[in-house]
Amino acid sequence: MNGIANWFRRVGFKLKMGLQRFMMGRYGTDKLNSLLLWIAVIFVLLSVFLQNPVLNLVAVLAAYGLMGVVIFRSLSRNTYRRHRENRRYLNLLERLKDREHKYFACPKCKQSVRVPKGKGKIAITCPKCREKFVKKT
Repeated sequence: MNGIANWFRRVGFKLKMGLQRFMMGRYGTDKLNSLLLWIAVIFVLLSVFLQNPVLNLVAVLAAYGLMGVVIFRSLSRNTYRRHRENRRYLNLLERLKDREHKYFACPKCKQSVRVPKGKGKIAITCPKCREKFVKKT
């Protein structure tokens, strides 16, 4: 009995080390992957309740497509690009939660500028290129 347990431990350890070697240099998971996976799960659950075969097929294909994107992002070796995608998602999420500020793009350099809401018409100076423009908050 003890010999079988040791064999399973050794095999488990080898599998674990092999998986760690495989994932070395790959991106893994992040908040955007979690969101995409939850949306895929919602599509799968939605497909269970849909009676129309066409809508059911669309929901299943959407779920499989999103799961494919999640797997692609997790196994990607282009970590810089995946990090940039996740950063954009987190910035968007932060903007949606921010109720006290309004965001404008500088007309010259397209830099995002955050200003307080409810101040009326104000002159905004871009922190990057020092361009001045007037907007209503």
